[in-house]
Amino acid sequence: MIITRTPLRISLGGGGTDLPSYYRQAGHGFLIAAAITKYVFIAVNDNFEDDLMLKYSQIERAATQRDVEHPLLRECLAATGEWSGIEISSMADIPTGTGLGSSGAFTVGVLKALNMYRHQGLADTALAAQACAIEIDRLGEPVGKQDQYIAAVGGITGFTFHDSGAVDVEPLELDPLTRAGLEENLLLFYTGMRRSASGVLAEERSPASQVASLLTDNLDQTRAIGYETREALLASELHRFGELLTEQWDLKYKRQPNPTHDDVDDWIRTGIEAGAAGGKLVGAGGGGFLLFYAEHKAELRAAMDRLDLGEVRFRIDYEGSSVIVAR
Repeated sequence: MIITRTPLRISLGGGGTDLPSYYRQAGHGFLIAAAITKYVFIAVNDNFEDDLMLKYSQIERAATQRDVEHPLLRECLAATGEWSGIEISSMADIPTGTGLGSSGAFTVGVLKALNMYRHQGLADTALAAQACAIEIDRLGEPVGKQDQYIAAVGGITGFTFHDSGAVDVEPLELDPLTRAGLEENLLLFYTGMRRSASGVLAEERSPASQVASLLTDNLDQTRAIGYETREALLASELHRFGELLTEQWDLKYKRQPNPTHDDVDDWIRTGIEAGAAGGKLVGAGGGGFLLFYAEHKAELRAAMDRLDLGEVRFRIDYEGSSVIVAR
């Protein structure tokens, strides 16, 4: 039996510039992401039959891997060889569709488990690249690359996405007090709204949603904030980091105006009025989690409680996708 544990993520700066539709046109994308101590767990074991048993939100039995209905599982199996007689089970700390990169973490976790089941280890970046190839190239999902890469490598990490398809990985060497301050003062609150990231992103890149030049300019500014975020973190300027969260949200709000984001904007302004240095919506948009940086947390928690937005507490994960059971 192999069990993998793969972290979910929060975007800290530059989110959205990891989309191929952006970085292929702009030359490159750049963002900062952090893996968090909320996980997707994947177990692979012998099922003592010749077929495939798959357990996720549903239960599938498939005679061959080509008969598997779950698209990510089917493509992960195809990418790692010929399979029969195994069971794959998944569980997660946070439900899908909440903006924390669950699809990318799921794909990375399944690939790692299948490779380790056959005693074939992959480097973290190779694992991430394989997961991106499945989601973006083979399945045609209009998603970016940050989820797969941060799930594989963990930590607080900068990524440069080149128009060639190459990805540069830069773990940020933060001062220990800065790392502690981030873990202490970053807070997540669940909006109660779930959505498909691929659906939101497909809508955003549609010509009907924005004039292309305006969308590119918006993401250029978002990329610049990614670089500012890196410099603020490396300089231990955490209050400025918090302000940059709000600047990113303002740009997302401009490129995705809708009634849901009107509510999100009100909640973020309420959080800032309650003492947060800044805040943003995590993920592609349309719901999910609010992320705030706040040194005065009691007032922020009280304000979010009045809005019925529940907090999910977390720390930073520095391991990335890992094997926690191998026997």
